[in-house]
Amino acid sequence: MSVTAAASGFVVLLLTVTVVQYAPKPPSVSVSPSGEIMEGSSVTLTCSSDANPAAHYTWYKENRTLLQGPEGVYHLSSISSGDSGVYSCKSENQYGLNSTSLHLDVQYAPKPPSVSVSPSGEIMEGSSVTLTCSSDAHPAAHYTWYKEDKDSPTASGQNFTITNITAEHGGKYQCEAQNTHGRSNTTLHLTVGAVFLLIR
Repeated sequence: MSVTAAASGFVVLLLTVTVVQYAPKPPSVSVSPSGEIMEGSSVTLTCSSDANPAAHYTWYKENRTLLQGPEGVYHLSSISSGDSGVYSCKSENQYGLNSTSLHLDVQYAPKPPSVSVSPSGEIMEGSSVTLTCSSDAHPAAHYTWYKEDKDSPTASGQNFTITNITAEHGGKYQCEAQNTHGRSNTTLHLTVGAVFLLIR
C-alpha cells in the first residue's frame, strides 16, 4: 500500500490486491437423491472443488469418460444394475488437479431364476437328485421351493436335494427368489422313471 499527498489536502490511498491462484482442492462428491438407489430411478452425481481459477470437471466410470465441462454435474436416467460401480470426478486447472471417487450401488428385485437338475439325464427311482435355483438380485435373493400339489413350502435354500427318489416325487417344482424389492419364480418338471426287474 502507498500513500500519496495531493495539493488539495486530500490523501489518496493506493491499495494493491494480489489474487492468489491455486490448484483445485480435493473435490466433494454427492449423489442425489440420497439413500437407496433403485433400478429404474434417476440420480444426479455432483462434483465441486475449491480452485482459482475455477476448475474444469471430468466424470469417469472405470476409466471411461462420461462427462467433461465446467459444471461437474452428471445425470443418470432410468438407472440399471449395470450402472453400479466406482465413479471418479477429476477437477483440474492450469495449476494442477485432484480427484475423488464414490461407489454407486444399484439395488433391484430378483430376475427370473434359472433352475437345473443334477445329475442331468433320466432320473430313476431310488436315486438322488439336486434341484438348483439361481437369480440375479441385489441384495441377494432368498430361495423357496414349492411342489404343485403342496400347500406349504417344500424346501428353502438355493439347493434342494431329494434322496431315494420315488415316482411320487415327480411333478412340477417352483423356485421363488425373493428379496426386499420383490420376487420372481420359475417352474421345472421332474419326471421319475421306474426301475423294472426282469425275471426269467
